[in-house]
Amino acid sequence: MASTGRFYTIGLVTSWYSSNIGVLLLNKYLLSNYGFKYPIFLTLCHMMSCSLLSYVAISWMKVVPMQTIRSRVQFFKISALSLIFCGSVVTGNISLKYLPVSFNQAIGATTPFFTAVFAYLMTRKREAWLTYVTLIPVVTGVIIASGCESIADFAFISVFQWLKGEPSFHLFGFIMCIGATAARALKTVLQGILLSADGDKLNSMNLLLYMAPIACAFLLPAALVMEEGVIGILIALARDDWKVLFYLIVNSSLAYFVNLTNFLVTKHTSALTLQVLGNAKGAVAVVISILIFRNPVSVTGMFGYTMTVCGVILYSEAKKRSKAI
Repeated sequence: MASTGRFYTIGLVTSWYSSNIGVLLLNKYLLSNYGFKYPIFLTLCHMMSCSLLSYVAISWMKVVPMQTIRSRVQFFKISALSLIFCGSVVTGNISLKYLPVSFNQAIGATTPFFTAVFAYLMTRKREAWLTYVTLIPVVTGVIIASGCESIADFAFISVFQWLKGEPSFHLFGFIMCIGATAARALKTVLQGILLSADGDKLNSMNLLLYMAPIACAFLLPAALVMEEGVIGILIALARDDWKVLFYLIVNSSLAYFVNLTNFLVTKHTSALTLQVLGNAKGAVAVVISILIFRNPVSVTGMFGYTMTVCGVILYSEAKKRSKAI
């Protein structure tokens, strides 16, 4: 039985890695290499898939019990989280048009830094001093990976003042990636604040069930206005190459399975284990993306990314120790 449970957990982790890295690489391929330059519409496809598959998993397959929205206030809280979630996914997809996956993952690894900042600003929650110290290599690593000459360059992002330590550095893509990382951290903090009351608590699968359709309501008009004619362009592309529809369907399905496997891995292990596995997943994604897309990576960039990952690992350990005290 223990052996069966171990193999089941390994299978879950493998599925989570595969879906997570798969959707990341497919996003990059569609938005950058394939030429489907519509990140808002792509995010809309993801949310439509999450809406449909969440309903199937919860209502039909009974993966988790169905939880209902109990009040109008709770609905508005979920809507606010959904809007921030949309912003994080859209800006993340936009950044993939301009940045290689390796650099994108390096910036994404700074999520703990933004989480700590937002937690302090919004709840005045202080961490142990050791936890804050571990954030120094997290941020320093990204500064090195981006090739900035100094902290001032990183803060003000002067287009005339950075050294191109990362050969594929792109200012707009960098700003979008920072925005996506900050939005993910803000959602995490707000989710803890808004849904902390017993009557408001939802597990991650039910939260996705309600957030995804609301996200679609936000994204549909945005896609039609900001990516004018995208549906007509998609139809024309599908006539010339039907594979674009196949890529979108697979990509959107993987976007849901990222959330499903994330939930199942957490359920069968722990949140801390998920965080540690997530650190390793980022490194794996970087290596695979370099092998597939052949994007140039400088020694400085790899050193900076390695420093960031080490910082995140130290941060996880510091958080674990602070909770144990």
